[in-house]
Amino acid sequence: MLSTLAPQPADALLALIKLYAADPRADKIDLGVGVYRTDDGATPVFGAIKAAEAKLIETQDSKSYLGPEGDMGFVRGLMPYVFGAVNPTMDGRIDGMQTPGGTGGVRLAAALAKKAGAPRIWMGTPSWPNHAQIFADLAFELKTFNHSTKDGVVDMDALRAAIAGAEAGDAILLHGCCHNPTGIDYSPADWDEIATLVAEAKLLPVLDLAYQGLGQGMEEDAYGLRRVLAAVPEALIAYSCDKNFGVYRDRVGAVYAMVADPAQLPTVMSNGYGLARASWSMPPDHGAAAVRLILDDEGLVKVWLDELDTMRTRMRQVRARLAEAGLAGSVNLVPLGSQNGLFSMLPLSGEQILKLREDHGIYMAGSGRINVAGLTMGNIDKFIAAVAAVSA
Repeated sequence: MLSTLAPQPADALLALIKLYAADPRADKIDLGVGVYRTDDGATPVFGAIKAAEAKLIETQDSKSYLGPEGDMGFVRGLMPYVFGAVNPTMDGRIDGMQTPGGTGGVRLAAALAKKAGAPRIWMGTPSWPNHAQIFADLAFELKTFNHSTKDGVVDMDALRAAIAGAEAGDAILLHGCCHNPTGIDYSPADWDEIATLVAEAKLLPVLDLAYQGLGQGMEEDAYGLRRVLAAVPEALIAYSCDKNFGVYRDRVGAVYAMVADPAQLPTVMSNGYGLARASWSMPPDHGAAAVRLILDDEGLVKVWLDELDTMRTRMRQVRARLAEAGLAGSVNLVPLGSQNGLFSMLPLSGEQILKLREDHGIYMAGSGRINVAGLTMGNIDKFIAAVAAVSA
């Protein structure tokens, strides 16, 4: 029976990693893989995580199972940062559970939405490629609309039309901040309108908050999520700590459910536990335990937030330098200065992207997505000149 399986295409970014590693050029640039890098090109372990892990080694007295809900100290420790410091549980209407990374959070949120009866889910495109793969694997009907325009701003008209065409009970996926792959985020005024439209259309929001703190700041990056939650009776939230704590390989995430009536919450969470048990049984413990120890310690919270500020400042400096360059050949780099997070999209053809790789040693996704954290003050001028050369 296994011989009947058809070969699947290799993941394009994983293939890009191998090509980059095999390139002998000393000045090659990796803009593909979505991890943060310092100006030296490193992806270090946070100092706050190192300190928490040292404490964990000293204090952890068991490796016994935690259950499908995972580390609830971690889950609840995040809640003031996600939902706000005042009454983060919204009178008992919100609870959550740990998941294997943000991907696990999205998967479980989508599975809960489908099990609750949502007939379809709406999503702006382009989006993180795994969003569509997860929905397809769940046999969830997907409807799409344009997320942004060619001018590098959000396409609010497309979003309005999608919501107008949706039916009550449909789900809608919204990126909380630092949109992947475009870096183009909704403004506070946009979020105010979106919250009203989603509530009036009686849609179920699925909010993916994977990069909190990497855009404008922890509070600022949560504005859209909180604004939507204030307007609707129920919602699902997927959260990732992989980026804002730098624990990529430890797979640290969570999913939260907000219900209309606190009495509904135990039933919703029991469904989440059942879906998790069938998918991964229990999430990995180490990374979430380290994050919990940080959130429980005011000193480590300060260290963590300072490290996050440093990351955000560096990416804003890179974006400012790109915007300052203006036109690079036919590519307008100015919009990148007002975008957020790790990613942006460049309007380059497949042929131009190949020339960047072959002629200049610059590796990026075939879609035109770049990880701006792969640029440094030492290589950014080379990158700008190379874009100008291939797009002239």
